[in-house]
Amino acid sequence: MKQEEIKKVVRERYASVAREGDSCCSPSCCGSSAKDISRRIGYDDEELTSVPEGANLGLGCGNPLALASLKEGETVLDLGSGAGFDCFLAAKKVGTEGKVIGVDMTPDMIDRARNNAQKGKYTNVEFRLGEIENLPAADNSVDVVISNCVINLAPDKSRVFKEAFRVLKPGGRMMVSDIVLLKELPDFVRDSIEAYTGCVAGATKKDEYLKTIKNAGFKEVQILDEKNFPIDVLENDPFGKQVIEKLNVSIEEVKEIGKSVVSVRIQAKK
Repeated sequence: MKQEEIKKVVRERYASVAREGDSCCSPSCCGSSAKDISRRIGYDDEELTSVPEGANLGLGCGNPLALASLKEGETVLDLGSGAGFDCFLAAKKVGTEGKVIGVDMTPDMIDRARNNAQKGKYTNVEFRLGEIENLPAADNSVDVVISNCVINLAPDKSRVFKEAFRVLKPGGRMMVSDIVLLKELPDFVRDSIEAYTGCVAGATKKDEYLKTIKNAGFKEVQILDEKNFPIDVLENDPFGKQVIEKLNVSIEEVKEIGKSVVSVRIQAKK
Protein backbone atom coordinates (compact mmCIF):
# COMPACT_ATOMS: atom_id res chain seq x y z
CA MET A 1 0.00 0.00 0.00
CA LYS A 2 1.28 3.47 -0.86
CA GLN A 3 1.65 5.95 2.00
CA GLU A 4 -0.72 8.51 0.50
CA GLU A 5 -3.37 5.84 -0.08
CA ILE A 6 -3.11 4.77 3.56
CA LYS A 7 -3.36 8.34 4.81
CA LYS A 8 -6.38 9.01 2.62
CA VAL A 9 -8.30 5.97 3.85
CA VAL A 10 -7.35 6.56 7.50
CA ARG A 11 -8.40 10.21 7.23
CA GLU A 12 -11.76 9.23 5.71
CA ARG A 13 -12.29 6.56 8.36
CA TYR A 14 -11.69 8.92 11.27
CA ALA A 15 -13.66 11.73 9.66
CA SER A 16 -16.60 9.32 9.79
CA VAL A 17 -15.91 8.59 13.46
CA ALA A 18 -15.71 12.32 14.21
CA ARG A 19 -19.05 13.00 12.54
CA GLU A 20 -20.92 10.01 13.90
CA GLY A 21 -19.03 8.97 17.02
CA ASP A 22 -19.27 5.32 15.90
CA SER A 23 -17.00 2.31 16.29
CA CYS A 24 -13.29 2.71 16.84
CA CYS A 25 -9.78 1.72 16.02
CA SER A 26 -9.42 -0.51 19.04
CA PRO A 27 -11.26 -3.86 19.02
CA SER A 28 -11.54 -3.48 22.79
CA CYS A 29 -14.41 -1.09 22.13
CA CYS A 30 -16.67 -3.60 20.45
CA GLY A 31 -20.18 -3.66 21.82
CA SER A 32 -19.26 -1.26 24.61
CA SER A 33 -19.75 2.41 25.34
CA ALA A 34 -16.79 4.78 25.11
CA LYS A 35 -16.68 4.99 28.93
CA ASP A 36 -16.66 1.20 29.30
CA ILE A 37 -13.82 0.95 26.79
CA SER A 38 -11.82 3.62 28.56
CA ARG A 39 -12.23 1.98 31.96
CA ARG A 40 -10.87 -1.26 30.49
CA ILE A 41 -7.75 0.43 29.16
CA GLY A 42 -6.81 2.37 32.28
CA TYR A 43 -8.92 5.50 32.81
CA ASP A 44 -10.73 6.03 36.12
CA ASP A 45 -14.24 7.36 36.68
CA GLU A 46 -13.01 10.78 37.76
CA GLU A 47 -11.16 11.20 34.47
CA LEU A 48 -14.12 9.96 32.45
CA THR A 49 -16.57 12.40 34.01
CA SER A 50 -14.27 15.44 33.92
CA VAL A 51 -14.23 15.98 30.15
CA PRO A 52 -16.91 17.44 27.84
CA GLU A 53 -19.52 15.04 26.47
CA GLY A 54 -18.33 13.73 23.11
CA ALA A 55 -14.62 14.18 23.79
CA ASN A 56 -14.10 10.49 24.55
CA LEU A 57 -14.75 8.36 21.46
CA GLY A 58 -13.22 5.16 22.86
CA LEU A 59 -10.38 5.22 20.34
CA GLY A 60 -7.43 4.36 22.56
CA CYS A 61 -5.54 1.25 23.58
CA GLY A 62 -4.19 2.55 26.91
CA ASN A 63 -3.91 5.62 29.11
CA PRO A 64 -0.66 7.46 28.32
CA LEU A 65 -1.41 10.04 31.01
CA ALA A 66 -1.52 7.45 33.80
CA LEU A 67 2.26 7.35 33.82
CA ALA A 68 3.19 10.73 32.38
CA SER A 69 3.57 12.54 35.74
CA LEU A 70 2.53 15.84 34.23
CA LYS A 71 3.46 18.94 36.22
CA GLU A 72 1.84 22.34 36.48
CA GLY A 73 3.14 24.78 33.90
CA GLU A 74 4.31 22.16 31.40
CA THR A 75 3.55 22.17 27.68
CA VAL A 76 2.12 18.92 26.31
CA LEU A 77 1.73 17.84 22.68
CA ASP A 78 -0.74 15.06 21.79
CA LEU A 79 -0.06 13.18 18.55
CA GLY A 80 -3.39 12.28 16.93
CA SER A 81 -5.56 14.10 19.44
CA GLY A 82 -8.95 13.07 18.03
CA ALA A 83 -11.87 14.72 19.81
CA GLY A 84 -9.58 15.96 22.58
CA PHE A 85 -10.03 13.43 25.40
CA ASP A 86 -6.40 13.12 26.50
CA CYS A 87 -5.77 16.81 25.84
CA PHE A 88 -8.51 17.85 28.26
CA LEU A 89 -7.21 15.47 30.93
CA ALA A 90 -3.69 16.84 30.43
CA ALA A 91 -5.00 20.41 30.62
CA LYS A 92 -6.23 19.84 34.16
CA LYS A 93 -2.84 18.50 35.22
CA VAL A 94 -0.69 21.28 33.74
CA GLY A 95 -3.03 24.01 34.99
CA THR A 96 -3.61 27.51 33.68
CA GLU A 97 0.11 28.21 33.49
CA GLY A 98 0.58 25.18 31.26
CA LYS A 99 -0.50 24.48 27.70
CA VAL A 100 -1.75 21.50 25.72
CA ILE A 101 -1.53 21.22 21.94
CA GLY A 102 -3.47 18.58 20.05
CA VAL A 103 -2.48 17.67 16.48
CA ASP A 104 -4.74 15.69 14.16
CA MET A 105 -4.81 15.28 10.37
CA THR A 106 -8.60 15.03 10.12
CA PRO A 107 -10.43 18.39 9.81
CA ASP A 108 -13.64 16.87 11.21
CA MET A 109 -11.79 15.76 14.34
CA ILE A 110 -10.22 19.19 14.77
CA ASP A 111 -13.65 20.82 14.49
CA ARG A 112 -15.12 18.41 17.02
CA ALA A 113 -12.21 18.92 19.43
CA ARG A 114 -12.45 22.71 19.19
CA ASN A 115 -16.17 22.57 19.86
CA ASN A 116 -15.51 20.37 22.89
CA ALA A 117 -12.90 22.84 24.15
CA GLN A 118 -15.39 25.66 23.81
CA LYS A 119 -18.06 23.67 25.65
CA GLY A 120 -15.64 22.89 28.46
CA LYS A 121 -14.26 26.46 28.54
CA TYR A 122 -10.66 25.28 28.25
CA THR A 123 -8.32 28.26 27.88
CA ASN A 124 -5.05 26.32 27.88
CA VAL A 125 -5.80 23.89 25.03
CA GLU A 126 -5.49 24.41 21.29
CA PHE A 127 -5.91 22.07 18.34
CA ARG A 128 -3.84 22.23 15.17
CA LEU A 129 -4.49 20.54 11.85
CA GLY A 130 -1.45 18.60 10.70
CA GLU A 131 0.22 15.25 10.19
CA ILE A 132 2.22 13.68 12.97
CA GLU A 133 5.03 13.06 10.45
CA ASN A 134 5.29 16.85 10.03
CA LEU A 135 4.27 18.40 13.33
CA PRO A 136 3.08 22.03 13.31
CA ALA A 137 5.23 22.89 16.32
CA ALA A 138 8.60 24.57 16.86
CA ASP A 139 11.87 22.86 17.79
CA ASN A 140 12.46 22.34 21.52
CA SER A 141 9.05 23.76 22.42
CA VAL A 142 7.25 21.11 24.51
CA ASP A 143 7.95 19.25 27.73
CA VAL A 144 5.94 16.09 27.05
CA VAL A 145 4.75 14.27 23.93
CA ILE A 146 1.86 11.83 24.36
CA SER A 147 -0.02 9.59 21.93
CA ASN A 148 -2.71 6.95 22.22
CA CYS A 149 -3.06 4.21 19.59
CA VAL A 150 -2.19 6.53 16.69
CA ILE A 151 1.44 6.00 15.70
CA ASN A 152 0.59 2.47 14.50
CA LEU A 153 -1.55 4.15 11.80
CA ALA A 154 1.38 6.22 10.48
CA PRO A 155 3.09 4.71 7.41
CA ASP A 156 6.43 6.35 8.33
CA LYS A 157 6.90 5.73 12.05
CA SER A 158 10.57 6.72 11.92
CA ARG A 159 9.57 10.19 10.78
CA VAL A 160 6.97 10.44 13.57
CA PHE A 161 9.49 9.71 16.31
CA LYS A 162 12.07 12.05 14.78
CA GLU A 163 9.43 14.80 14.80
CA ALA A 164 8.53 14.02 18.42
CA PHE A 165 12.21 14.25 19.32
CA ARG A 166 12.57 17.55 17.44
CA VAL A 167 9.74 19.35 19.25
CA LEU A 168 10.72 18.13 22.73
CA LYS A 169 12.89 20.31 24.93
CA PRO A 170 16.17 18.77 26.13
CA GLY A 171 15.22 16.52 29.04
CA GLY A 172 11.65 16.24 27.75
CA ARG A 173 9.80 12.95 27.74
CA MET A 174 7.52 10.93 25.50
CA MET A 175 4.72 8.66 26.73
CA VAL A 176 2.81 6.57 24.19
CA SER A 177 0.24 3.79 24.26
CA ASP A 178 0.24 1.76 21.08
CA ILE A 179 -0.23 -1.58 19.34
CA VAL A 180 2.81 -3.73 18.49
CA LEU A 181 3.38 -7.27 17.24
CA LEU A 182 5.18 -10.24 18.73
CA LYS A 183 5.52 -11.80 15.27
CA GLU A 184 4.83 -10.77 11.69
CA LEU A 185 1.26 -10.72 10.43
CA PRO A 186 0.23 -12.82 7.43
CA ASP A 187 0.55 -10.96 4.11
CA PHE A 188 -3.21 -10.90 3.54
CA VAL A 189 -3.67 -8.96 6.79
CA ARG A 190 -0.67 -6.67 6.41
CA ASP A 191 -1.75 -5.67 2.89
CA SER A 192 -5.35 -4.95 3.86
CA ILE A 193 -6.58 -1.35 4.05
CA GLU A 194 -9.49 -2.51 6.22
CA ALA A 195 -7.14 -4.11 8.73
CA TYR A 196 -4.93 -1.02 8.59
CA THR A 197 -7.71 1.32 9.66
CA GLY A 198 -8.48 -1.19 12.39
CA CYS A 199 -4.98 -0.53 13.79
CA VAL A 200 -3.67 -4.03 13.18
CA ALA A 201 -2.05 -4.04 9.73
CA GLY A 202 -0.10 -0.86 10.48
CA ALA A 203 1.54 -2.26 13.60
CA THR A 204 5.20 -3.27 13.60
CA LYS A 205 7.11 -5.84 15.67
CA LYS A 206 7.85 -4.77 19.23
CA ASP A 207 11.64 -4.87 18.86
CA GLU A 208 11.46 -2.87 15.63
CA TYR A 209 9.18 -0.29 17.27
CA LEU A 210 11.59 0.21 20.17
CA LYS A 211 14.57 0.39 17.80
CA THR A 212 12.83 3.09 15.76
CA ILE A 213 12.38 5.19 18.91
CA LYS A 214 16.04 4.79 19.84
CA ASN A 215 17.20 5.61 16.31
CA ALA A 216 15.27 8.88 16.53
CA GLY A 217 17.61 9.89 19.36
CA PHE A 218 15.61 8.94 22.45
CA LYS A 219 17.27 7.53 25.58
CA GLU A 220 15.97 5.42 28.46
CA VAL A 221 13.41 3.74 26.21
CA GLN A 222 11.38 1.27 28.22
CA ILE A 223 8.09 -0.60 28.16
CA LEU A 224 6.15 0.22 31.32
CA ASP A 225 3.10 -1.93 30.62
CA GLU A 226 2.22 -4.70 28.16
CA LYS A 227 -1.11 -6.48 27.70
CA ASN A 228 -2.66 -8.90 25.26
CA PHE A 229 -4.93 -7.15 22.79
CA PRO A 230 -8.52 -8.56 22.90
CA ILE A 231 -8.81 -8.93 19.14
CA ASP A 232 -11.26 -11.82 19.49
CA VAL A 233 -14.08 -9.40 20.29
CA LEU A 234 -14.00 -8.30 16.65
CA GLU A 235 -16.72 -10.85 15.99
CA ASN A 236 -19.17 -8.75 18.04
CA ASP A 237 -18.36 -5.45 16.37
CA PRO A 238 -19.96 -4.30 13.08
CA PHE A 239 -16.67 -2.80 11.86
CA GLY A 240 -14.79 -5.89 12.99
CA LYS A 241 -17.19 -8.10 11.06
CA GLN A 242 -16.58 -5.97 7.98
CA VAL A 243 -12.83 -6.52 8.33
CA ILE A 244 -13.31 -10.27 8.68
CA GLU A 245 -15.62 -10.40 5.65
CA LYS A 246 -13.29 -8.29 3.51
CA LEU A 247 -10.34 -10.52 4.40
CA ASN A 248 -12.45 -13.66 3.93
CA VAL A 249 -11.16 -15.32 7.11
CA SER A 250 -12.83 -17.11 10.00
CA ILE A 251 -12.99 -15.75 13.53
CA GLU A 252 -10.75 -18.67 14.56
CA GLU A 253 -8.07 -17.42 12.17
CA VAL A 254 -8.48 -13.90 13.51
CA LYS A 255 -8.04 -15.14 17.09
CA GLU A 256 -4.86 -16.97 16.07
CA ILE A 257 -3.51 -13.81 14.47
CA GLY A 258 -4.50 -11.88 17.59
CA LYS A 259 -2.12 -13.88 19.75
CA SER A 260 0.74 -11.85 18.28
CA VAL A 261 -0.88 -8.45 18.94
CA VAL A 262 -0.18 -6.61 22.20
CA SER A 263 -0.89 -3.17 23.66
CA VAL A 264 2.12 -1.42 25.21
CA ARG A 265 2.85 1.76 27.13
CA ILE A 266 6.31 3.14 26.39
CA GLN A 267 8.36 5.89 27.98
CA ALA A 268 11.40 7.59 26.48
CA LYS A 269 13.44 10.75 27.17
CA LYS A 270 15.30 13.30 25.08
